[in-house]
Amino acid sequence: MSLDFYWYPKCGTCRKAKKWLEEHNVNFNEIHIVENPPSKEELSSLYKKSGLELKKFFNTSGQKYRELGLKDRLATMSEEEMIEILSSDGMLIKRPIAVGEKTVTVGFKEEQYAENWEIL
Repeated sequence: MSLDFYWYPKCGTCRKAKKWLEEHNVNFNEIHIVENPPSKEELSSLYKKSGLELKKFFNTSGQKYRELGLKDRLATMSEEEMIEILSSDGMLIKRPIAVGEKTVTVGFKEEQYAENWEIL
């Protein structure tokens, strides 16, 4: 089995996650999150599979997030509106996103990767 690994090469956290996957011999398919952002349908599926709040998919430290004033707007947005915004620009999505058959991880925490991906 292979993971889909959404990442942005200039992102330090993404590079750490990629290095971890390589060091642990995990097969993965690299997807540049800015050049090939997940579609609305893919994001909806990732969100449901992850078990996380949809807000966790936003790159809250990103420039675009601040420019759009999303910090104040998210509380009143519907899931559909959030997914629409996320799918409009890969820079708005928290990364990396690793997608397995039954699991999705957002961001990189070594313990989380070990728990979810080391056995692949």
